[in-house]
Amino acid sequence: MRKVKRYPVEGPNALWQIYRTVSPWKGVKNFIFIQLARYCPVLSLKNVIYRKMLGMKVGQHSAFGLMVMVDVFFPEHITIGNNSVIGYNTTILAHEYLIQEYRIGKVVIGDHVLIGANTTILPGVTIGDGAIVAAGAVVHKDVPAGAFVGGNPLRDLRRSGVGE
Repeated sequence: MRKVKRYPVEGPNALWQIYRTVSPWKGVKNFIFIQLARYCPVLSLKNVIYRKMLGMKVGQHSAFGLMVMVDVFFPEHITIGNNSVIGYNTTILAHEYLIQEYRIGKVVIGDHVLIGANTTILPGVTIGDGAIVAAGAVVHKDVPAGAFVGGNPLRDLRRSGVGE
């Protein structure tokens, strides 16, 4: 089960109430820096933007592929370990705004983790050290250390005979 904190709302859907929880100026600032990082070809500069401008915890030698989209409103809830690779066009979310509630959860990606291209990582999940997440996966639950997972719904690909 994902580790998220739920906040019920009354009235219009939670997204209409977003600026009760997040400053619009924070959203604009983060959006600008995230867009710079998405297109930046220099890995070390990307990591500086993520650490210094967005408050993410990013380990040494971790690499973000082109077009990676991190959470605009709560990037400070994202932690990436050392020597991990986040593939092209991956989305890492730390929030969900729904109809009658919003949810916020930390995302922790361990050391030496490979996240394939076009993966979506939902709030409140932990991906253990040395795990591999196949391209196009939706990570909606914790991934154990050393696992090889993929798909939607997410499943262990070693047990299914894939990748052997």
